Amino acid sequence: MLQVYKRHHHIHTAITDSLSLDQDTRKKARIKSKTENGLEIGIFIERGNPLQIGEVLESECGQMIEVKGQLEPVATATSTDWLAFSKVCYHLGNRHTTLQVGELWVRFKQDHVLEELAQMYGLTVERHNAIFEPEQGAYGTHSHKHSHD
Repeated sequence: MLQVYKRHHHIHTAITDSLSLDQDTRKKARIKSKTENGLEIGIFIERGNPLQIGEVLESECGQMIEVKGQLEPVATATSTDWLAFSKVCYHLGNRHTTLQVGELWVRFKQDHVLEELAQMYGLTVERHNAIFEPEQGAYGTHSHKHSHD
C-alpha cells in the first residue's frame, strides 16, 4: 500500500497517478482508497485542512498522485436575478450549508428543504451529479505551501 504524508499545491515533477474523491472524503485526515491505476493508498494528513482538487500527494516511495474530484449527487440552483440569488446565498449560508458558488449559480448537496428554499426565491433547481468543490470559508486554514524539489 502506498502511504502518503506529504501534499503539494505545485510540483515540478511528473504526476504518476491520480485519485478521485468526493467532497466528504476529501475532508478526512485519514483516507484509505485506490488510485486510478488500482494501487491501494493510505493518506495521513493534518486535520482541519481538507484535500483540494488539483493538489498532489507524494507517497513515501516518491510517487506523485493528483487529487481529482468525484461526481456526486448535488443540486445546482440558478437565477437571472442578482437580488434573489444573493438572498438565497444569504439564507443558505445562514444555515451553515456547504456551498459552491458561481456567477448566478449555487451548488449544494441534495436536500429537499434547501431546494424548496431556492425555488421559493424563484431560482431554478436541477438535481444532477457533479464534482462538488465548496468554498473553504473565510477562516479556513488552507495554506499555500509548495516544493521546488
